[in-house]
Formats: sequence, C-alpha cells, structure tokens
Amino acid sequence: MERANGPAWPNGKRIAVAVTVMYETWAEGKAPNYSVQTTHLKPGTVDLAGRAWSTYGARVGVWRIVRTLDRLQIPGTFFTNARCAELYPDTVTQIVRSGHDVGGHNYTQDALLAYMEPDEERATIARCLGILEEKAGRRPTGWLSSVLAFTENTTSFLAAEKLKWHADVTYIDLPHRIETPNGVLAAVPNSDFTDNRVLRSSPRDLWDVYKGTFDYLYRNEPMSMLVLTLHCHFGGRPMIMAVFEEIVRYMQQFPDVWFARHEELADWALAAAAPEHSYRARFF
Repeated sequence: MERANGPAWPNGKRIAVAVTVMYETWAEGKAPNYSVQTTHLKPGTVDLAGRAWSTYGARVGVWRIVRTLDRLQIPGTFFTNARCAELYPDTVTQIVRSGHDVGGHNYTQDALLAYMEPDEERATIARCLGILEEKAGRRPTGWLSSVLAFTENTTSFLAAEKLKWHADVTYIDLPHRIETPNGVLAAVPNSDFTDNRVLRSSPRDLWDVYKGTFDYLYRNEPMSMLVLTLHCHFGGRPMIMAVFEEIVRYMQQFPDVWFARHEELADWALAAAAPEHSYRARFF
C-alpha cells in the first residue's frame, strides 16, 4: 500500500471514517420538497403525505440510528434542527447520553441562512445554539448549515459564538484551519453522497459507493477521510439501516480505521502544525 508525506491520524490510523446524521424538521405546515413519491401534487396543494413522511425521523428514525450506532460501538455527529430539540427533547438527551455529538443545523430545514440579512442570520445562529444547549445539556461545538446554504458571514458569526468547527465544506478532502474576523475555526469536510441519493433507487447503491470509495482510499491514499451521511427521516428506515450496518461492519474488519466525531477531526486540524494539508503536499 502507498504511503503519504506529512502528518498522520492519531495512533497512526490509515483512514478516518465520520458518521454524520441529519436530524431535521420543517416549519409548521411545510413539507420537504422531495420524497420517495414519484408523483408530486400540484403547487398550492397541502401535501399531507409529505409532512407525515418527514416526521418519521423523530418518531422512529433517530432512535433506530442511535441504537444501531450503539450496537456497532461507533460515534456519530448529529446535525440537529433546533426545532427538533424543542419538539422532541428526549431524542437529543438520548443522543448525548449515548456519547454522540450534537451540531447546530439551523432552526428548521427550510429556514435557510442564505435568505437572511446579516443581523437575522447572526440571531438565528445564536438562538439555535442556545436551544440545543438547553435541551441537549451541552453546547454544540460545531455547525452545518441546512442544504449548505451559508453566506459570506456564516463562519465569522460561528467563530463569534465560540464554536470550534463548521462542516459547510465541499472543496477539500481533509479538515483544515480557517481564519475569520472573529477567530479561527476548523473546516471539516462533508459528504458528496448521502442516503437521499437513493430515494428512488436501490439502497444497495450505498454499499457500492461507500465500499468502492473506502477500498480506493485505503489502498491508495493513506491518512484519508470518508464521511457517511444519513437522514433520520429516510436513512433511519430499515431498508437503509440494513445496508449502513453492512458498510460499517465491512470497514470494521480493518484494524487501522478511525471512527471519529467531527469534533475530534476539528481538534486534529486545530492542533496541526500547518493550516492545510493539500493533496499535492501529501503525494507529490
């Protein structure tokens, strides 16, 4: 197997695997603009089925995911709409009790930062963090904007709230440090292929994508990182959980895999000697 230049993961691990879970809800009377249904209702029609479908996450999905992670003995980072914590406080209590992290993820899934003026965005971030701290019993250390709809001010506002990291990151493979007007943050990469990609296809596609990616990285790119992402209202269903568990058990066969929370990955980036470890520096 190939080797890389530069730093290594803790304890010399070859690959970091981060499980992220999207725990989401929509504003009162609203439904997601996507679902498993192939026929959409006419604009203006109340989508009762869509609303009901989205509530599966809090009713069942989040519990099944927590139980599965506990059984597999791996940690997760739960990006949680603050409204979920208000409506279902027992769920965030269990997430923390089971040893997983809770990250900020807007108030509701359709209240996007990109649609807000700076003062409203700043207030929304502060409000969400306060609600999650109250309901979860600990303040989040990180943030992921809903649908990655961040603004040019988001990282600065997050740093002002003394957060350690954010995950609005699609432009690099490894965690790195960034400077903001209000201090330093770690930027921790997100997933390019989530469970929602198989909404109307086969859950086996998740196995193909993640096993293939894992094998490629493990063989060719030491000190690499892979993010596995689930949504409670879809990925928390048995058809996805079955494949997810199969993927994780496959990865667990390899002794030098680090199953890491985003906060741990952020700590690594903040403590690193260099702000960024580029692909070029690692392999050329």
